[in-house]
Amino acid sequence: MPSSTQLTRSLIDVAMGRAHADLVIRKGQWACVQTGEFIDGTDVAIKDGRIAYVGPDASHTVGQNTILINANGRYLVPGLLDGHMHVESGMVTVTEFVRAVAPRGTTGMFIDPHEIANIFGLKGVRLMVDEAAAQPIHVWVQMPSCVPSAPGFETPGDSIGPAEVAEAMKWDGIIGLGEMMNFRGVFNGDEKMLAEMAATHASNRTVGGHYASPDLGLPFHGYVAGGAEDDHEGTRVEDAIARARQGMKPMLRYGSAWFDVAKQIGAITAHKLDSRRFILVTDDSHAQTLTTEGHMDRVLRHAIAEGLPPMTALQMMTINTAEHFGLSKEMGMIAPGRWADIVITEDLRNFNAQVVIAKGEVIAQDGKWENPPDSFDYPAWVKDSVHLKRPLTADDFKLKVSTRKEQVKAHVIGIIENQAPTKHLTFDVRSENGEVKVDMKRDIVKIAIVERHKGTGIVTVGLVHGFGFNQKCGIASTVAHDSHHMIVVGTDEASMAQAANSLARCGGGQVVVIDGKVVGLVELPIAGLMSTERAEIVAQKTQTVLNGFQSCGSELNNPNMQLSLLGLVVIPELRLSDLGLVDVMKFEFIPVVEA
Repeated sequence: MPSSTQLTRSLIDVAMGRAHADLVIRKGQWACVQTGEFIDGTDVAIKDGRIAYVGPDASHTVGQNTILINANGRYLVPGLLDGHMHVESGMVTVTEFVRAVAPRGTTGMFIDPHEIANIFGLKGVRLMVDEAAAQPIHVWVQMPSCVPSAPGFETPGDSIGPAEVAEAMKWDGIIGLGEMMNFRGVFNGDEKMLAEMAATHASNRTVGGHYASPDLGLPFHGYVAGGAEDDHEGTRVEDAIARARQGMKPMLRYGSAWFDVAKQIGAITAHKLDSRRFILVTDDSHAQTLTTEGHMDRVLRHAIAEGLPPMTALQMMTINTAEHFGLSKEMGMIAPGRWADIVITEDLRNFNAQVVIAKGEVIAQDGKWENPPDSFDYPAWVKDSVHLKRPLTADDFKLKVSTRKEQVKAHVIGIIENQAPTKHLTFDVRSENGEVKVDMKRDIVKIAIVERHKGTGIVTVGLVHGFGFNQKCGIASTVAHDSHHMIVVGTDEASMAQAANSLARCGGGQVVVIDGKVVGLVELPIAGLMSTERAEIVAQKTQTVLNGFQSCGSELNNPNMQLSLLGLVVIPELRLSDLGLVDVMKFEFIPVVEA
């Protein structure tokens, strides 16, 4: 609620008609998410960025200088909130992400910048907090918890521990602890993980969850007992049910590549669980999705199309989210004292934001900004993050074996389309002159991690199945969750080397090379993760990368995002890091090829 006596008095005076509102919305259909009602003929009076009055007639609050908006029976919806997301996944800065999504109705974001934290540590997080504070909408930052995500199994550019978490909890703009990805560390009682959560609880902030295992037995119960309060890693209806019953908030995600809403909403629609325990989020959305399909407006349309009643879907991205983070006195509903974050729309099922009000100001109409946010100045150090020991060659991407056998057993990463988990596959593969090569007929191609933080020259090589490549190609990306080394995939070692060297020259990004020619490129000079350009420009460049994947033969939905997660060693079943091939189910290194 209002934080000062002066502001409280101002709102009371407007509500009583003793003072005039700054802005009044007339005759809307109020989406009252706090009671689950749609109420016709509602007026809303706004003063000093806050809501002063909501009722059938606000004429007593109107003065000569009051701005009037006639809703004409359209819906008045609380501003949409994304309860879990990573700005870096959009390949744009915080400012450009806001510029892309706020006109679509997003007025609040809860961001976890663990991508930049894995490269620059605490100073990277501080940079994101400072930029978030400059935005015309609400951008809350969760302090990254697992940097690295799995100590001993990957090498980040920097690290974060309990001392850094405790320091960040003192900052304005920090809302809690980001997703606790090291779930094994939690249920095994790792002191560092427990200390980070303790520091968060001591500051009365929320601990984000990330239990990426399908095992709902004792490890799951141990993880929940550790204190994580939400989880977005569920992919099955039983995952959503188990989390809700154990007191967590299931976060059902619908991003660019992770389609987990449809399979989990049965917990609400079929099993009749209380929907007020559930939250809708995006997790990862790239620039093309944001500019062509949308953000939380896209999630709302999808959730309704999959069977959620419109009111339920709205609650799951407004009041549920605000309550979860302890902010329901500030946002998440259209009610007195809250920030005036309101979206006017004529249709919920085909939701399209016609007027967006954030912090009491009309910031956008019909998808266009009134006054877009100012650009943010970035320090030089954040644009210096790709360090290779030397230019790479085709030899760096050879998969050598120490056996003379002509046939060997290989452990291969198997892609699952539209999901973050992978399969642990095994294939019998041919060894020629002590080297395993690609097998496009069986869709077995090379994947490599190139260390890019310290310039050590380390290149680890493995095998992956599921891209469907049928051309001589190489694709590289410095977006490679979570330690964000350079990840390279391809059918031709020379093309892989060319792709990697191209990114080193431009300071990071994603690139596709076919037959020695660069056919797709998006430059990401900020930490090798984000562009300095507008989201629509980034989307156009990203499309050249996606087109490049298709030209290589891939028919995957958003293959660049699938590629970016193949080094994430805390999501089952099989991943590749700079230290080797990781069996995530057993949390141990295994050989790519068995001698």
